[in-house]
Amino acid sequence: MSIATIAAACSEDSVPKAQLPEIDTSNPLLAEWDTPHQTPPFDKIKLSDYEPAFDTAIAVSRAEIDAIVNNPAKPTFKNTIVALEQQGELLSRISGIFFNLMEADTSDEMTEIGMRVRPKLTELANDISLNEELFKRVKAVYEHPGLFLSKTDKMLLENTYKGFVRSGANLSEEDKAKYREYTGELSSLTLKFGNNTLMATNDYSYNITNPKLVEELPAFVKEGLAMDAKAKGQRGWTVTLQAPSFGPFMMYSSQRDIKEALWRAYNTRALGGKFDNTENIKRITELRLNIARLLGYDTYADYVLDDCMAGSTKTVNDFLNELLVETKEYADKDYATLNEYARSLGFEGDLMPWDISYYSEKYKNERYAVSDEQIKPYLELESVKAAVFMLANRLYGLTFTPAENIPVYHPDVTAYEVTDADGKFLAVLYLDFHPRASKRGGAWMTEFRGTSVKDGVETRPLVSLVMNFTKPTETTPSLLTFDEFTTFLHEFGHSLHGMLAKGEYESLNGTNVDRDFVELPSQIMENWATEKEYLDLWSKHYQTGECIPSELVDKIVAAKNYMAAYYNVRQLSFGMNDMAWHTLEQPYTGDVAEFEAKAMAPTQVVPAIAGTAMSPAFTHIFAGGYAAGYYGYKWSEVLAADGFSLFKEKGIFDKETAGKFRKLLQTGGQRHPMDLYVEFRGHKPQTKALVDQMGLKK
Repeated sequence: MSIATIAAACSEDSVPKAQLPEIDTSNPLLAEWDTPHQTPPFDKIKLSDYEPAFDTAIAVSRAEIDAIVNNPAKPTFKNTIVALEQQGELLSRISGIFFNLMEADTSDEMTEIGMRVRPKLTELANDISLNEELFKRVKAVYEHPGLFLSKTDKMLLENTYKGFVRSGANLSEEDKAKYREYTGELSSLTLKFGNNTLMATNDYSYNITNPKLVEELPAFVKEGLAMDAKAKGQRGWTVTLQAPSFGPFMMYSSQRDIKEALWRAYNTRALGGKFDNTENIKRITELRLNIARLLGYDTYADYVLDDCMAGSTKTVNDFLNELLVETKEYADKDYATLNEYARSLGFEGDLMPWDISYYSEKYKNERYAVSDEQIKPYLELESVKAAVFMLANRLYGLTFTPAENIPVYHPDVTAYEVTDADGKFLAVLYLDFHPRASKRGGAWMTEFRGTSVKDGVETRPLVSLVMNFTKPTETTPSLLTFDEFTTFLHEFGHSLHGMLAKGEYESLNGTNVDRDFVELPSQIMENWATEKEYLDLWSKHYQTGECIPSELVDKIVAAKNYMAAYYNVRQLSFGMNDMAWHTLEQPYTGDVAEFEAKAMAPTQVVPAIAGTAMSPAFTHIFAGGYAAGYYGYKWSEVLAADGFSLFKEKGIFDKETAGKFRKLLQTGGQRHPMDLYVEFRGHKPQTKALVDQMGLKK
């Protein structure tokens, strides 16, 4: 190829410089960052900075799109597909901060800003996906991609074209207008749903002033309840609906009347009242159905699953039903065993939902002679954190170094520099462990910035793990329950997916994979929680320094599958509820609680309680990204059980196996997930692996 030909090709591939709006660099969200690794300057950002920054970034993104559309050169992969992938960098930076903090450290003012900004972002997204001239360029490249595209390039091209089609690019002008209307309203409603759930959770508490009613509780529970009471200006002990308060009280208290009140409050959050979400559910599902119909699908689930590893509604429903058939009888046996045990202690009648946690813990303690109270002293948070880091080092050679010079968004947060075995910088990891009123419940991994390569320069990720672990008290450090320890490992698995990402295009890196594949890295990590070889390396009593006794580890391993079938069926009930809402073929106008009860009836083990429902607080599907996707947790459990069996075969610290899994992690969404899995495991995932792992072999 001649120099002139190369020059012409380069000219064709270039994008004319966008005519950018004036940028106020006094706004820290818009200025260049001189922080370590260009991390967000959280210490300089004010709430008043967000809205003008969003407005500017939206204008910049529009200018970048205009430059692509108005390029006189013929469409090429680089000047259209890559240019589209790389546009919006400023907006992504601001969104990555704002919406992450909306979950982790929000306020009423921030919520109001979000309500004003969301419609603008939805409008921009629609203006891009419904831009006819832009789509013409994308379609031209899709139909005539040219030579020399790598497999990753082809995946980006396929995803870009499909993304436009799935976002309405092929619709008529009339239907495009409807699509804009539906998505705009949906964006606001999902935000409102999440806010209502958070406010309903924070709005309720149960104050106890009689010391006799709490004397049976473990010290850590009483201290936590006393701290909550003090924070609310109340005497005695206060139980909230936050997990670290609600969960331990339900587990350790014998006060059935109080627990029933708490359980009903928890399971009627946003079901009626001032934070009612029932009408939001009906409208959200109607809007999603409308969108699916516009795009040529019968249901919203059909639309969603067309872009997932499972591939179809039938595959998902068959999968859920298959697991239900395999495990329901065992779940019923779990409940029957618990009932029989409770009656042996003088309980009359059948156990109700608010009794399960209490008697389950007592039975586990008696049958397996192990309880959370026995285990917690060996799971001091700082030790667990060091152990999780150590596991990442043993498997992948990673090192985590505290970075006090990196700004954080809240005093509770700590930042770490993550380096590879050769000392190369890989990522910044933020850890945010404890609950607060400004943080939603649950645990999650997110990114302030992903991995990409532009003009030969690699940008490494900024990853955040947010949890709601029990706080330390004045006399006791933060001691984790076994479930909390498992949660840490789970979310850390997600963080590895982000931190180990390697590739040019951010949209194909890290956790940007099919939704029913994204939980594999997290769920496979949970398996180390019960591996004696791992626990023996680090787990010590926080007071005595005594190593965790071998017999206690044996009991933990023996108890691993306790109530496994029961909790499996419970998860299946959530997945079936999700699928029921998103396989509607007509808008639903009836009673939300009745709809849910019918959807979950095949999974019912414990008596159903009229007038309660989990759907109005089911943020995963009505405010998060799991609509028609909650089944993905069980789907990924199958992948994880089957995948971990290779570690069990080769050794839980086996470098070769870890190296194969690291390749899967760093590849992200650059290849089809089934191909990646088979390359790692050697065969397609087998459902039997999960059933066997639960100890339900027939």
